[in-house]
Amino acid sequence: MEHLNNTNDCPFCGTLTDRSTLLETDMAFAIFDKYPVNAGHILIIPKKHCANYFDLTAEEQAACWQLLNEVKNLVAAEFNPDGFNVGINIGESAGQTVPHVHLHLIPRYNHDVPDPRGGVRGVIPARQKY
Repeated sequence: MEHLNNTNDCPFCGTLTDRSTLLETDMAFAIFDKYPVNAGHILIIPKKHCANYFDLTAEEQAACWQLLNEVKNLVAAEFNPDGFNVGINIGESAGQTVPHVHLHLIPRYNHDVPDPRGGVRGVIPARQKY
């Protein structure tokens, strides 16, 4: 796989020796998450090394979302989830640990948590239920 940028200390830049690319476009690629929340957890990653999603061009953002839609179909066919969460951590205070933009596609399954209501609001557990 060829990346547009190669930042040696970034786990998403350069050669990915421990993970295979599921899908790839000129601007983005998709891989299984190394630390999956659920079976079928995928990362969609722009090839341009950029830490902040909002610093990507509109074209780069669109490329990520288009790839997310394509990967969702693969995950649905292979893992048969009951739902999905989609998320992007932007900045350390939001939980971003890798300084390279990546979108999470997390398949959800009935009963994977006791009460899934509130979904992504669970990033602040006390505010998940309302």
